[in-house]
Amino acid sequence: MNNGKPNWWSRPSSTPETARIPAPSPSGEGDGDFPLPAPQPPATPEPPATAPLDAAPAAAPAGAGPEVSVPDAAPAGTDPVGPAPAAPSVVLTKDEPQDRAPDQVPAPDHVPDPAPDHVPAPAPQAQAPAAARPLHAPDEYRTPPYGEPGPWAPAPPVQRPPAPVPPHPQGPAPWGQYDPWGVGGPVPPPAPAKRSRKGLAVVGALVFALITGVIGGGIGAYVERNGGIAAVELPQADAENTGRAPDSVAGIAASALPGVVTLHVKGSGSAGTGTGFVLDTRGHILTNNHVVDGARSSADISVTFSSGETARARLVGKDTGYDLAVVQVTGVSGLKALPLGNSDNVRVGDPVVAIGAPFDLSNTVTSGIISAKERPITAGGEKGDGSDISYVDALQTDAPINPGNSGGPLLDSRARVIGINSAIRAAGGSGDGEGDGASQPGSIGLGFAIPINQGKRVAEELINTGRATHPVIGVSLDMQYNGDGARVGEKGKDGTASVTPGGPAAKAGLRPGDVITKVDGQRVHNGEELIVKIRAHRPGDRLELTLSRDGKELTKTLTLGSSQGT
Repeated sequence: MNNGKPNWWSRPSSTPETARIPAPSPSGEGDGDFPLPAPQPPATPEPPATAPLDAAPAAAPAGAGPEVSVPDAAPAGTDPVGPAPAAPSVVLTKDEPQDRAPDQVPAPDHVPDPAPDHVPAPAPQAQAPAAARPLHAPDEYRTPPYGEPGPWAPAPPVQRPPAPVPPHPQGPAPWGQYDPWGVGGPVPPPAPAKRSRKGLAVVGALVFALITGVIGGGIGAYVERNGGIAAVELPQADAENTGRAPDSVAGIAASALPGVVTLHVKGSGSAGTGTGFVLDTRGHILTNNHVVDGARSSADISVTFSSGETARARLVGKDTGYDLAVVQVTGVSGLKALPLGNSDNVRVGDPVVAIGAPFDLSNTVTSGIISAKERPITAGGEKGDGSDISYVDALQTDAPINPGNSGGPLLDSRARVIGINSAIRAAGGSGDGEGDGASQPGSIGLGFAIPINQGKRVAEELINTGRATHPVIGVSLDMQYNGDGARVGEKGKDGTASVTPGGPAAKAGLRPGDVITKVDGQRVHNGEELIVKIRAHRPGDRLELTLSRDGKELTKTLTLGSSQGT
């Protein structure tokens, strides 16, 4: 309503609190908190004046309390206490005070809830008498329920269901645009739908995953093909103690290498390489005879130590039958002599280490075991007259030995010399030694070394006298005999007697034609093996020979004689 007063609206709810609490009389009279209407006698019904629902309530006289409508009086002649034809309706009105301007009406403290959607038409009511005086004096602050309440909001217009709205093309209208109290009418078009942030996030995640997958695949393919992007750093063990056990190959090599030398020899239009080892601090070096045999003077022999120092060497002495030689260097300090072992203590299967210069590769270390003992071998014989043939009762080893290892030491597990590497058996060849016409020179695991017991005796004789002595029995052997054993010839060289008169064999009773089959109980199969067994002893040693004569087996004991070597 547009009468200068504010319009109060509210949603439908329960009966307003202010409607349920009657306002006290402004006069302040009465003893109760709320005025109670007195019973009224039935009155002649008078149709009340009603105002439109959307009009403001009529003004009440000043000082008058709220009017409460009561049921219409019963017609005359009826029972006043009988049931009423309809439920009474309550209409709240308020008289406008005579002495108060319209703009001084206090505002209500509570906005009443709107009436329900359907309001029934009010029934005819009788005019209510004036309200009783209030029980308490009026509140001078005009605070309800003791003061005068503010203006009452008129009931909202009747709400009817809105006309059905056609469905929106994109679905029902959003709830945010629905007015439950508005009248039916055209629905405004919905606001444009906002793009979902969740959808954008999902799309962004998919794009990111695709891009990273492509990049990661490219990087992975590059790394797989090129081995990485950054500089390569390979793992490596930290520095540690480099010491080794003395009986290991490394320990033996570290101990022996300072005493091993490489010999280079020139002479007779050829050059060769061999190995030797230091015997004492005076500079004596032991090697093979066939290593230095081509030298004509000391200028043809040079010695290189493991430290790289080089010196000239002179020939002290050599022996063809034992294939041993001694040279000496001077003016060299800090020489380390290798300790000598005992070859009689060696057993098959013992570990050994060989050091030499195969094919001029100095300080080469190989290892193996003792494969056999007292293996009779012969080497040399290039001159054709037999003067250069060597007879060795050798130690056999599978330690790799190649051309250039000749003269080098064969060491036991305590780095002691037990042999002098001298010969190999080459594949496809029929002879022993190096350079004997073998079709495939090189190691096949068949190496031979002169026992150090024999080498020591020969080296001492060469150093002391320049010559070595050979033990002999005083007989000439038939080297063409094909039977088992060594046969004494019928005649010696140049037609002389095959048994030297007054020699060891003659004194023991040997005769021409006797076949010697054993030496100190060890079987011999030919003349070369008999020589090897005899050369393994010193002159003056006693031997027991087993021989066959006219089908009988005999045993003879003799003392070895001596002959000058060459």
